[in-house]
Amino acid sequence: MSRRTDPTPSPEPHPSPLRADAERNRQRILTAAREAFAQRGLDVTIDDIARHAGVGVGTAYRRFANREQLVEAVFEEAANHLIERAEQALTHEDPWDGLVQFFMTTAEDFAEDRGLREALLEGLHGKVRVAAARDRLIPAVSALITRAQQAGRLRGDFEGTDFPLIQIMLGAVTEHSRAVAPDVWRRYLVLFLDGLRHDRDHPTPLPHRALDKDEFDQTMK
Repeated sequence: MSRRTDPTPSPEPHPSPLRADAERNRQRILTAAREAFAQRGLDVTIDDIARHAGVGVGTAYRRFANREQLVEAVFEEAANHLIERAEQALTHEDPWDGLVQFFMTTAEDFAEDRGLREALLEGLHGKVRVAAARDRLIPAVSALITRAQQAGRLRGDFEGTDFPLIQIMLGAVTEHSRAVAPDVWRRYLVLFLDGLRHDRDHPTPLPHRALDKDEFDQTMK
């Protein structure tokens, strides 16, 4: 008797593209989520995002089953953008200037987007795709650090794990001072960078004045 063979399995079908109206709703939800996460952080509910997008809550849940899926969709792209920034900084002719460029541009991104800071630096959400992008960012940042150290421009005891902690500290300044002096974080970034330089001969001019007493009191409240 001949041996029976299993038929060749058919390939998995490709997911059908969304109808035009469904795709429009999906993009509205993503845009609303970006805006809400940037302003309020990752604790925003899908119900809030649906209202902001002008769609029904049921529609939002059909596109994204939970907030984690929304975080992944919004911030995976943002994380990849930071990787591109690091790779671009690596092409800078001067290793120190490339590192400073990356520090400054990422600090601007984190200052403008509270959700990005929470997703990438604090790891509150985005356990899969965002975490994978974060893991790809680490070698690029390490390469920037090593390059500046080998050039004798960055102090040798600076480590890759110092970078996110400095950004978290700047984020705390941003959160407390947003209503008083939203750009004061730039002052503290320059102070940080001067402390990181191996070959500093004189202090770098600070890009923002210090807060006066009233502004300081408002910030601390």
